Amino acid sequence: MLKKYLWVFLVSMVPLVELRGAIPIGTGLGLPLLNVYIISVIGNMIPVPIIYFFARKVLEWGKDKPWIGRFFTFCLEKGEKGGQKLQAKAGRGLFVALLLFVGIPLPGTGAWTGTLAASILDMDFKSSVVAVMLGVLLAGIIMWVISAGAFGAIGAIF
Repeated sequence: MLKKYLWVFLVSMVPLVELRGAIPIGTGLGLPLLNVYIISVIGNMIPVPIIYFFARKVLEWGKDKPWIGRFFTFCLEKGEKGGQKLQAKAGRGLFVALLLFVGIPLPGTGAWTGTLAASILDMDFKSSVVAVMLGVLLAGIIMWVISAGAFGAIGAIF
């Protein structure tokens, strides 16, 4: 049982997958949804301070390196594009825009990209972490509802 929870926790920390993948995996493993939700949120939030303070610097350092340059450039451009879109749409409502950007579970709009975008936009640490946290909570609720419905339907059929 502990291995299943550890699996959910680790998957929720992976970029692009995050809790959007961890919640359906935990549900598929037969774990209680509330426990999966809580563990996924915690796992998804652990990398946020590290991303905020270090990701931009590491990506800028590595973008011209031979083996990692292409991937680092891709990540940096993804964060810059996300930041520019947020800034263009939000204006002064950047907090709410970041919350919704992270909270709507679409590919590439999770805590990793949102935090990188906040870092690139020079948002202050506290408001960006709060916006990302609220967005992760919202995305988790959406994924909870989707997972419960999907696995409930599959259980009813079989």
